[in-house]
Amino acid sequence: MNRKMVLNIIGKIVLTEAVLMLLPLITAVIYVETTAMYSFLITIAIAVAVGGSFMAVSRTKDTAIYAGEGFVIVGLAWIILSLIGCLPFVISGDIPNFFDAFFETVSGFTTTGASILRDIEALSKSMLFWRSFTHWVGGMGVLVFVMAIIPSTKGSMNIMRAEMPGPVIGKLVPRLRDTAKLLYIIYMVLTLAEVILLCFGGMPLFESLVHSFGTAGTGGFGVKGDSIAGYSPYIQWVIAIFMLVFGINFNIYYLILFRRARQVLKSTELWVYLSIVTVSVTAIAINTSHIYNNLSDTLRNSAFQVSSIISTTGYSTADFDAWPGLSKAVLLLLMVIGACAGSTAGGLKVSRVVLIFKNIGREVKQMLHPRSVNKVRFEGKTAEENTVRSVATYFGLYVVCIVVVFLLISFETFSVGSNFETNFSAAISCFNNIGPGFGAVGPMLNYADYSSFSKVVLSVAMLLGRLEIFPLIIAFSPSTWMRKYR
Repeated sequence: MNRKMVLNIIGKIVLTEAVLMLLPLITAVIYVETTAMYSFLITIAIAVAVGGSFMAVSRTKDTAIYAGEGFVIVGLAWIILSLIGCLPFVISGDIPNFFDAFFETVSGFTTTGASILRDIEALSKSMLFWRSFTHWVGGMGVLVFVMAIIPSTKGSMNIMRAEMPGPVIGKLVPRLRDTAKLLYIIYMVLTLAEVILLCFGGMPLFESLVHSFGTAGTGGFGVKGDSIAGYSPYIQWVIAIFMLVFGINFNIYYLILFRRARQVLKSTELWVYLSIVTVSVTAIAINTSHIYNNLSDTLRNSAFQVSSIISTTGYSTADFDAWPGLSKAVLLLLMVIGACAGSTAGGLKVSRVVLIFKNIGREVKQMLHPRSVNKVRFEGKTAEENTVRSVATYFGLYVVCIVVVFLLISFETFSVGSNFETNFSAAISCFNNIGPGFGAVGPMLNYADYSSFSKVVLSVAMLLGRLEIFPLIIAFSPSTWMRKYR
């Protein structure tokens, strides 16, 4: 284990967080929010001190990063980012309880959108900005951002592979640093496009920025207690469309950018994703047609919630917890599936679901014809056995993690009434980085009544879901720190 290099990269990440905090600091200056201003200044000073100290004690000639180091860096970095990122909330007194502030910040960076705030509109503008900006930073990955701005390091691909969601990660262009830059350019352009369209619809610039951060990162933090319900149908449609857009694999946009339309049209994952959305919207629209006054409202609310849940964003225009059982069942299924690999969304990912079903089909064929040789094909080529095996392993761990989280938070009851539906949906929602669930954690409610213990458990669930389990397991495995990776 190259401990010095691990510490060095984490130091750079903490310093990057300090730089990123300049944006909410500027927001505090613009809106003359003195308390928030000092809170961000103090936090920036702490981040600079911590990051600078890490880099000062970790100078080394061996700058190589192997697979083990990559997982450790990602696992530890996200925890440290959240610990420092929650300080402005605590120092300002906006969220005085440390565990609440930590939960809110982890929810932000992991793009979950689960909140403990009972009165969102009471927060200062700068805190609302920082709260949603964590979505934008965490959506594409802060380490991917660092890879884009610092000189290339031997083995940087191991960091990107550990942080980016999905069963397979590849470089869009030969140099990793250029890949990271290209990803962020696409990310920024799409975010800017949404900001412009929201402003065009009459949404104030500040709110357009905040909601675009939440949509781009598929996070779901907003500025109003009723989420998106109070905005015009035009704004709701814009956000619904962009939630779907950010749920698509960013490789698709690269192919479109370089005029490779044929490859886009052949993407199995894309067609399955769009098919799931179409079928789900149709089913829910039919099932909820008696609730709304006209077809337009029915389609808009159905499309918005499907887009929000499958992309794991978590915005809402309706209390879907009050919808009929079929609609809730469809949304629960979408919570598990999630969107595409290589997007900013959470969940199992469409590509994994497709590979799981294709592997089941192969096993059935193998049982019927033991001597036949069957391969799993995906995206027009044969999937490597390592990929198929890793998908099966991940799915097993995924189920185990959700069950453990559900059992841990079920030990306690909280004031609004703990029950199976609430705790089960909370475990699924937090692990899949969605935010709202059903019951006492429904779209118009929050996680405030959970105990500090349960909030820590759910925070760990959010991190496990965003980093797809392995980085945290490896980072805290004693054997990891005793080995040398080559």
